[in-house]
Amino acid sequence: MKIRELRELSSDELERKELELKDQWFKLRFQKSLGQLDNPMKLRNIRRDIAKIKTILKELQKKGAEK
Repeated sequence: MKIRELRELSSDELERKELELKDQWFKLRFQKSLGQLDNPMKLRNIRRDIAKIKTILKELQKKGAEK
C-alpha cells in the first residue's frame, strides 16, 4: 500500500484498516506455522503497512495536539 493512499484516509479509516491488517497478519502467521503459507513476503509487507499506518496516525495525533 502506498503512503500517499494512506494519507488520504481519515483517522477512523486508518484505524479500521490497521485492525484489518492485524487480523490478516495473524492469519498469515498461523498459516506459516502450519506450513501452508504460499508467499512469506506477504507477512513482511503487511507488517510494514501496519507500521506506515501507525506512523501516520501518530503524525495526525501530534498535529491535532499542536492546534
